[in-house]
This record gives sequence, structure tokens and C-alpha cells, in this order.
Amino acid sequence: MTRASEPSRRALLAVAVAAAAIGTAGTAAATTPAGAGHGHAGPGLVDNRAWTSYADWRTGTAKGTRALEAARPGLVIATPAGTADYTDPHTGKTATWEYATWTSPVHRLAVPATEAIASWNAHTPAGTWLQVELTGTYSDGKATPWYVMGRWAAGDQDIKRTSVDNQKDGKSSISTDTFSIDDAASGLRLVSYRLRLTLYRTPGSGLTPTVWRLGAMGSDIPDRFTVPASTPGLAKELTVPRYSQEIHAGQYPEYDNGGEAWCSPTSSQMIIEYWGRRPTAEQLAWVDPAFADPQVCHAARFTYDYQYGGCGNWPFNAAYAATYKDLQGVVTRLRSLTDLETLIAAGIPAITSQSFLKSELTGAGYGTSGHLMTVIGFTAGGDVIANDPASPGDDAVRRVYKRREWEDIWLRTKRYNASGNVVSGTGGVCYLYFPANPSAGQREALKAVGVR
Repeated sequence: MTRASEPSRRALLAVAVAAAAIGTAGTAAATTPAGAGHGHAGPGLVDNRAWTSYADWRTGTAKGTRALEAARPGLVIATPAGTADYTDPHTGKTATWEYATWTSPVHRLAVPATEAIASWNAHTPAGTWLQVELTGTYSDGKATPWYVMGRWAAGDQDIKRTSVDNQKDGKSSISTDTFSIDDAASGLRLVSYRLRLTLYRTPGSGLTPTVWRLGAMGSDIPDRFTVPASTPGLAKELTVPRYSQEIHAGQYPEYDNGGEAWCSPTSSQMIIEYWGRRPTAEQLAWVDPAFADPQVCHAARFTYDYQYGGCGNWPFNAAYAATYKDLQGVVTRLRSLTDLETLIAAGIPAITSQSFLKSELTGAGYGTSGHLMTVIGFTAGGDVIANDPASPGDDAVRRVYKRREWEDIWLRTKRYNASGNVVSGTGGVCYLYFPANPSAGQREALKAVGVR
């Protein structure tokens, strides 16, 4: 969690848009998107596209890669396209790597987007890593640069996983893991994109990453300080492990100053274990045996973004979850608590991102400019049951929060901070982790919220 006194990258993501919104805040707060009904944020606000099947991997342009026909199809290195030197900015070490690439077909967004976030699921054995890039076309017909959306490995011995700062072209920019149109009020949008995947390995090793899923979520969420109230439709609670980030305060400060900032990996670990996965004793051997819940320390280390300096990189958390056997992870946006009810009904918990003042969420006891929680169910009255990692101990993690307050702090794109200034909200961002082979009911629920 990012404390209220700290400016999070999410609060800075749309500075230009927020500044423009100051003059229109009175009308933005009262605007209801067309077609909102039943508390939805409106149809056609989010576009998800992922390449996951053998047929998918055989499309696009391959240079040294091949599609893997298997129970879980993927993409691997066949014959490297060449070699490249990479100097790790976080270690200063330069190494030579063999590489191969795959570039997706052009995907035309059903929703011309102001933001886009990539996700990937992969296995990267020691001696391998990958890079994901995005390029697209604006609504004015011009092209974006190739933007690096992440350099990633499951481990941290070969390279330090990292986002890349200072990527911009005067129309758009990358904020850690998010492509964003700089001035959404101008009407400029991203109308299509391609993703490029580069797989790296130690020369002559014969090793390869295996990528099972690659995709992106594009969205155009209207400026809003509040959203229409949704109608409760489900009373159900999932049994999800409860972990507190706060008991790790001061532990491994090299990973974002220790556990007090570990809301994202703590939430990720809760859901990974809900699906019956967890690190092995061998994987946890590096953790001080005196520390409780060592798997949370493990999650923090292996989601840590060395450029961002934190564990809250959204795609890195989804990718971490997918390092566990037969799990998938994606970053998306949902329209409403009704969407969350659809997922909970199918047995799929969700990690949601929100920011709020202490006075805006009854019972939380804190305010934050960015925090992840795990939604595990709904009460008979429709209130949200959440595992809140910002709790003093594991036994205090389960919380019940008021439905009406929750949907505003999660779904809004604009809010007022403690100084009265307009800052951004996350607009319904969430992580979804689910089996590689979901049940029919889970598949239908995911489809209903736009994820396949």
C-alpha cells in the first residue's frame, strides 16, 4: 500500500488529464455514462485481447520462435534470430544473449483507448528472460513508438525485472506498466496495437522461455468522481487465506522498504494459495525462518520492479501468479460490483486497486493513494467482504466494507486528495488469477467480464 502522504505513480499517471478535469469537476461528478444500467459503468469501455492458443501463436510474425502444440500451448525459441548485448541498468552488468521474436497481428480495439496495459504468463528458467513491447496507431493516423512494457524474468539472478521510464512521444507515455494518452480531453485515442515478444537465452544453452499467454487491455473510462449505485445480487463468501502485510514491516527493506508497502504481493499470495499453490520449502529457504508467512516475503521479492522501486507493478504480479502450476493471471478493468459478483459466484476472487481518504471507507482506519485488496465475497445486504492486507495481523484481515463506498473508491477515475486537489483513481482495475483450464462455469464468468 502507498500511504496517503506518498505520491503514488497511480496518482501521477494522468496528471495532464487531472489538471484539465479541475475546471470541469462539477459536471464530471454528476455525469452518468450512457447505458450504465444496473450499476455498470457502461458497455464498450474495455477491450481485452490475448493470444493463448496454438492457432494464435501461429499467426503474427515469427523470427526464430515457434508455436508449441501441447496441453498448454505456448511460444518458444526454435532457432535464434541473432544475438544482442544487454546492459542491466540496475547492476551495470553487460551480457550477450541469443534472442528470437514474435510480433502479434494488428489488433483493432473495439474501444479506442486512452490507456492500455499488457499482461503475460510465462516460464523463464534460469538463463532466460523476456521483453514485451507495444506499438499502435492513433486516431489521427500517426504511429506510436515501440514502447517497452516490461523486461521480465521469474527469478532475479540473470536480470533484474524492470519497467522502463522516460518513454514518450508528445502524445502518449508509459507510466511504469501503463500506456496512457497524455491529453485524453483532446479526443486522441489509441485505435489499434501490436505486441512484440522477445525471448532471450544464454548463448549456446538450448534453453528457452515458454510463453503461454500474451495480451493487453485497452480502455476508455470516462472522467468520473462517482458511479451509479449497483443492485446487490449475490450473497457468497469464498474461503481465501488471510495474510497481513503489516507483520512484515521492516523485513527485507530492499524490496520497497519492507512489508508495509507489500499490499500487491500479499494479495497475490492469498489468491495463489486459494487455488492450492504455494512456494516449496526449497524456494523459501532464503527467507529468515524467524519470519511468519515467509511466502509473502517470497512474493514481494519476485514481483519487485527494480525501476519502479516497488512490488506494485500490475503485470509483474499477474506474471508471478502464473509461475505457479497451471495458473493464469491477467490485468483488466471491470465495470461494476455486479461483475465482481459474477466472478465470486463462479468461485473466482479478485484483487482490486483503489485509493481513498480515511473518511471515504468506513472501518478501514487509514487513507491511501493506492492500495490492493482481495475481494472474496458479498454479504446478504450486498456489502463487500475483502481480505485487506493493511491489517495489524492475519486474524484481522477479513473486513466488511460498505458497498456504496467501495464502488466509488474503486471505479472512479478522479478524486479529491487530502489537500483538495484533483488526482486520478484507478477506474476499476483488478487482477484476475484463475486455472489454465477453468471449469465451464468459470469460463462463462470470465467471458461475461470480458476475459478469455
